[in-house]
Amino acid sequence: MSAAPVATGAGAGPEPLARAARLRPGARVAVVSPSGPVPAERLDAGLDLLRGWDLDPFVTPHARDVHPELRYLAGTDEHRAQDLQDAWCDPSVDAILCARGGYGAHRMVDLLDWTAIRAAGPKPFVGYSDITVLHEAFALRAGFSTLLGPMVGAETFLKDAPTQDGLRATLLEPESVRTLGLETAASLVPGRARGVTYGGCVSLLAADLGTPGARTSARGGLLLVEDVTEDPYRIDGILTRLLRSGALEGVAGVVCGSWENCGPYDRVRAVLADRLGTLGVPVVEELGFGHGPTTLTVPLGLPAVLDAPADGGRATLTVEVPALT
Repeated sequence: MSAAPVATGAGAGPEPLARAARLRPGARVAVVSPSGPVPAERLDAGLDLLRGWDLDPFVTPHARDVHPELRYLAGTDEHRAQDLQDAWCDPSVDAILCARGGYGAHRMVDLLDWTAIRAAGPKPFVGYSDITVLHEAFALRAGFSTLLGPMVGAETFLKDAPTQDGLRATLLEPESVRTLGLETAASLVPGRARGVTYGGCVSLLAADLGTPGARTSARGGLLLVEDVTEDPYRIDGILTRLLRSGALEGVAGVVCGSWENCGPYDRVRAVLADRLGTLGVPVVEELGFGHGPTTLTVPLGLPAVLDAPADGGRATLTVEVPALT
């Protein structure tokens, strides 16, 4: 049987973003906390895992901080921004990994010197959840591809071997992880589409609407969405806001990850089918990224093909180039 034609969305799609270099043994890796505070024991355990990969991780000066009054923040906005800025612009730092998500990236993203970051060039940058804000900023303000993936102090990274293996392979052997999708990955709306990947935590994408430097078009993009602890009616509201704003016009396809603690999945699935089914593009469910028990590492800002088979077979997302050079 011949392959189905690959849809690319209406009009010209976005250009792929600049890729960073893969890591080599001994690479110096900065661990930052742009959002919420991370428990010390979890951060230390994550650093040990990275050392086991023959990397040289270090914690930035304020990554262990807790804001003196707003205890849900990992230190002040200025300190969190300074840690990320300094690590990015330090030529001895080969990659930047986030310690955890939480809340706070929206508060510090505009404090970053994006001219200096662009001048420093791309580096592997990894995180998910609240870090979605920074993924969008690196894409739109700097033109850099990033990695939607596990965080150093997250329990999933510490406990789940497939999560660890996926990140390690992406950082060190990126050509080995071009096709992504857990056994759960299935077609919600069948079809095949090609586009440039973007997205992350869907509530953060909706919160970004109308802010400085925010994305204004999905044309030619493959949208990745997931979330945690959002009731089905709230997911409905978030997706409806994206639809009403026009933010999803021209999207080539949609890839759904995990919906951890968002209620019974059949209710979540009904919302996804109702809201995303109106787009007339392929939609895949449960690919395996985000807050679930396994967190795949998915490159953002790169061309990929989404395959949502109509025969009930496993759905996949295949990146056309390795995540890192």
